[in-house]
Amino acid sequence: MSEYVNKNKKEIEQLQDIILSHDNIVFFGGAGVSTESGIPDFRSVDGLYNQQYDYPPETILSHTFYRSNPSEFYRFYRNKMIFPSARPNAAHKKLASLEAQGRIRAVITQNIDGLHQAAGSKVVLELHGSVLRNYCVSCGRFHSVEYIMESKDIPVCEKCGNPVKPDVVLYEEGLDPKTISAAVRYISEAQVLIIGGTSLAVYPAAGLIDYFNGDKLVVINKAPTPRDAGADLLIQAPIGEVFSQIQS
Repeated sequence: MSEYVNKNKKEIEQLQDIILSHDNIVFFGGAGVSTESGIPDFRSVDGLYNQQYDYPPETILSHTFYRSNPSEFYRFYRNKMIFPSARPNAAHKKLASLEAQGRIRAVITQNIDGLHQAAGSKVVLELHGSVLRNYCVSCGRFHSVEYIMESKDIPVCEKCGNPVKPDVVLYEEGLDPKTISAAVRYISEAQVLIIGGTSLAVYPAAGLIDYFNGDKLVVINKAPTPRDAGADLLIQAPIGEVFSQIQS
């Protein structure tokens, strides 16, 4: 049993009780959910924002940079945004299991790795898109993530020869209105909202929390978040370790 689990044993027992006594739970997660699968986050000490590149990650991952310097964009994107060997961890698996039991109504994620679906979750709202989906900017033809990884320089459509763009929301781009609308509906109707593995620093995604009016707000994150003070239950620990202790 890890030091985090020992330190938060009482809080994890409270989480267990909350989960087992409600059947309309929504999970809102970020990069910390996938770090235990080997995918680095952006803002931690070892995250992408603290590594050195010719350009800052937020510049490379902007719409402007994608349009003006696509070769460099794809070089970074292939190296730092796609993790083909990553597998779902205890958090992904437990959330999928709780959905199958009728407790979790939806997973709302800021991640683009597809690991929630790989674990078996069915209702997943991807606020920032997915690396698994890629489309020709001209004809709309779908291309797999493998196609992007295996392509050279700027990936082009097999059908028409035009550039292929990942279905991810870059900086300067807006979130999908239908996804936002669905997220607002799930959060506003939830009895319990569990926020996990996110610093809640990225807007407008983080602002969706304001729509919660339910019974219990749970925050699970290693570092402090702006929502800690208002949480009914706060667990400062890796989310995978926490969910590995939940019995269902």
